[in-house]
Formats: sequence, C-alpha cells, structure tokens
Amino acid sequence: MQKAIHGITVAHFLETYREKLKMELVTGEPGLNRLIHEGTINRPALALTGFFKYFANKRVQVLGAAEMTYLKTFPQRQQIETLQKMVKRGIPCIVLTRNYHPTDPMMAVAREMHLPIIRTPMITMNWINLATLAIDNEFAPQGIEHATTLDIKGVGVMLRGDSGVGKSECALALIERGHSLVADDLTVIKLVDERELIASSRPLNRGYMECRGIGIINVSEMFGVKCVRLENRIDMVISLKEWTPEAVEERTGLEENFYEILGMRLPHIELYVRPGRDIARLVEVAALTQALKKMGHDPARDFNDRLIAFMADKANEPPATKIRPVDRGGATSGR
Repeated sequence: MQKAIHGITVAHFLETYREKLKMELVTGEPGLNRLIHEGTINRPALALTGFFKYFANKRVQVLGAAEMTYLKTFPQRQQIETLQKMVKRGIPCIVLTRNYHPTDPMMAVAREMHLPIIRTPMITMNWINLATLAIDNEFAPQGIEHATTLDIKGVGVMLRGDSGVGKSECALALIERGHSLVADDLTVIKLVDERELIASSRPLNRGYMECRGIGIINVSEMFGVKCVRLENRIDMVISLKEWTPEAVEERTGLEENFYEILGMRLPHIELYVRPGRDIARLVEVAALTQALKKMGHDPARDFNDRLIAFMADKANEPPATKIRPVDRGGATSGR
C-alpha cells in the first residue's frame, strides 16, 4: 500500500527538526498551518528583484547574507511590496540564516499576512544541505508491507508470508544468532532518493515481537539493544510458503526473480516451510549469498561456468586408443 505525501505543515517541520536545524520561530505563529508542498529548498534571489515567472513558491524560502544585504538596499515601501508579492503566491515560510534579524517591513508583512519567519544561526549552505535531506525524507514515497524485516550481517531481508507461516519464529531464531530486528509483522517502507528502500517499524511496536503461543516479547530487553535497529535498507525479499507435494522449488539459483515495492525491484526468493527444515539457517545463507552477489560473486553462475568449461574440455579430448587383446604367449591375437 502506497501513501502519497501532498504536503507537510510548517509546524510539523519546525517541531520535528527544531534541534537538528537549530530553528526558532520569530513571528507568524498563526500561519504555522501553512503547507510545504515540495521537498526541497528555495533561495528567492530572482523573486527579490521582481521576477516571479519561475518562482518556486511551494518550497521553504531561505534568505542568507546575499539576500538580506540586497533586501536592505530597498526603501521600506519597496521591501513591503516585494515581500507581499511573495507571500500572496503562497510561500509556506521564510528562514533567515546566520541569525539575521528580520527587517521592520518584513515583520510587518509577516504579522499582517500570518507568515512564519524562522531564524537559525547556521551558515546558509550548511542549513540548506541538512534541511534538504530532512524535508526530502518527509516527502519520500511511503508504503506498508505485511512483513518482518531484519538486518542479517549488513543485508536487509524482508520476510513475507501468510499469517501463521512462521515469520516471527524465523526472525526470533535469527535474532538468537546475533542478527537485528527492524520491524515485526508490519514494515513501514520509504523510497529515499529514488534509489533505495528504507524499512522501519511503527513507533508503537518498535522492538517488540509477537510469538504465537508465548505472546509479546521485548527484543531489546531479552537479547540486548544491539538486536534492534531503528531502520535499515532492504536488499532482498524472502517469501515463506507452506510446502505441498506440488511445490516447485528452485534447485540451481540461476533463475532470478524480483519483488516490486514502490517501483523498485528487489531480488526475491521463495522458501517452502515443512517439518525438518531449518528455515532460519536457509534465510541466513540466502542473505550471505546476496551479499556475495553484490560483491560480484554469484555462486550459481560460477558453478554453471565451471560446468560448461568442464563439458567443453571433455568434448575436445581425443578419442581413447583401442587396445588389441594379447594371447597367453604375449603375441597379439589374429597373428
């Protein structure tokens, strides 16, 4: 299930990243419900000159040393008119870097039009870099999968399967072997930078697992905090299925299958659950095999190449020389 992000409020942005971005609200509290519609930052240099044709009005507006110095060259009336034009286009807020104080015209416009003005002591480019990462995370496409996710030796593995198939039991066995839990039963997924999927748990059940027959357990208290991760990249998907006599299982590993999440295709393996199979061990080996593949070593393809080379060598060998039978006296027969 994918969740579309249409915007976040200035209040959410301010409260969530207040400490990280060292932000404080100067004025405009009534406008904190304004929406930020785009996950990036804008420096409105051209807008201050009166050019609004390509003005990125849906973004957070940042005024640094250059913008503030230029704005202060205007008469107060011109400052008011320029800022009013910006605000009327629906900008969510203005951030002043380097601890700049807003000018009197800026304060007047902000109070009149309920525009939040935020101040930070950070250097402009440093603030923009951190804020871009933060706000891009807020706007990243999100989804939820009914799955359990673990970090196995640095490989993010998402376990799927029908309810009761044994996902949590498998995860518990892996945690006992020193691996880490990211999310149990429900995995929240974000597509970051349009290139990798990041899994996390809902805050309410982070670090907890449900084990049928036992109930809810606290993983960090039982196995230590090192066995719980707040988030992790997803590298592969493993689906657990009940075994049936008709099940067709992969034998060589040459065939590649994929599972799509938020438009990203991930390597996908199906494991069939039946008595006597150590599913946790198989999941662990699958994760380590995936790590080898990322390093450029594919065991299945390596063996296949060796087999083909062996068969080719056998085909090129000269035929064996026939040995004629020898009689008892040592002479060849048929003499």
